[in-house]
Amino acid sequence: MTTSSLPVRHAAGDPVAVILAEQVRERIRDEGVDPQSQAPRVRSIAESVTRAYDQRSLTGAVDPVDDVGGLVDELVARVCGFGALQQYLADPSVEEVWINDPSRVFVARHGRHELTPTILTSEEVRELIERMLKTSGRRLDLSQPFVDALLPGGHRLHVVLDGVARGFAAVNIRKFVARAHSIGDLVSLGSLTPQAAAFLEAAVAVGLNVVVSGGTQAGKTTMLNCLASAIPGTDRVISAEEVFELKFAHPDWVAMQTRQAGLEGTGEIRLRELVKQALRMRPSRIVIGEVRAEECLDLLLALNAGLPGMATLHANSAREALVKMCTLPLLAGENIGSRFVVPTVASSVDLVVHLALDHTGRRLVEEIVSVPGRVESDIIETESLFTSHDGRLVRSSGMPTRLERFARHGVDVHQLLAHTSTPEAVA
Repeated sequence: MTTSSLPVRHAAGDPVAVILAEQVRERIRDEGVDPQSQAPRVRSIAESVTRAYDQRSLTGAVDPVDDVGGLVDELVARVCGFGALQQYLADPSVEEVWINDPSRVFVARHGRHELTPTILTSEEVRELIERMLKTSGRRLDLSQPFVDALLPGGHRLHVVLDGVARGFAAVNIRKFVARAHSIGDLVSLGSLTPQAAAFLEAAVAVGLNVVVSGGTQAGKTTMLNCLASAIPGTDRVISAEEVFELKFAHPDWVAMQTRQAGLEGTGEIRLRELVKQALRMRPSRIVIGEVRAEECLDLLLALNAGLPGMATLHANSAREALVKMCTLPLLAGENIGSRFVVPTVASSVDLVVHLALDHTGRRLVEEIVSVPGRVESDIIETESLFTSHDGRLVRSSGMPTRLERFARHGVDVHQLLAHTSTPEAVA
């Protein structure tokens, strides 16, 4: 972790900004302006209010403004943005923003943590949380002290209310910084070799079931988006996730997200229910944003019934991802046992793509394994297709399953996976 500078008071606490922001809000209310959809009009009002204040400063009635443009930006951020955090949300190099307490605001750039000079107050943090949740339709209170929501800019918000978090509300904003939109883009970024990319693109096209595993911030959602972009346009895709994060181009795609319970404690829609509903929507492919609990059982049943699909999973390796997929369905009920789950996982999952975040913050594919469907002593056998060796992603000796699908689509998988004389390096 690095520290950019010693913490100092951010302009969000400037009394001039506080006073002028309230004047801007009054003008907005009087003119009936919607700050979320009419940001240019809000900026025009902020410029007018700032000019009026600056003219008063010429008479000595108020202190002069050193940076008029900066003050206008601050007012716009306060009224229709997210105040002191807006500068980080607008910064394309920032991947995530989090608040441990009002005096410690962090950002992540290129996989590295950085303490910012921004210092807030508890009231400012509460105001930011309320503003962020305003458009999401989700709530946060004593009965519901956790929340996941999507911000207007497409960022994912997670809040833990104080009382559960010690002293202050803990806020995380995960920005979806999409540097890759296709499997080819991953090659350009050095996350994949051309040979591995060509194989994955073919595997998705022929309908293999793929699990993307890795740790937090390893790039699982980006990888899933890139894989989904290789789904043929003639297929109908149904996706389900906690909050909308998947973004890929497809002509026939329906996306669904979960919903929390209302004030009466009813109306909750869990991910497991979405998986079940997806099967009734005539899908050709099913994509699950992240498998965390008993919904893994419903996903396995869908994949085992011949419906191609993809999902992400938190795990430390491809092997541990399969072990976890054998464990999560047990949460669905006492009548679900490992004697059923283990062979179902073995026959349902075709590929596991495992991602890692190295010490420099670079995201890369660490291994790609095939699951041939064999189980020995409750252990699922795997074959390594690609593995990382001395920082290089190299071809291993394994072969993928369902070779007949590749042949049916005219793909010569043996030629595709032929060993090269020189291993291809991950840039």
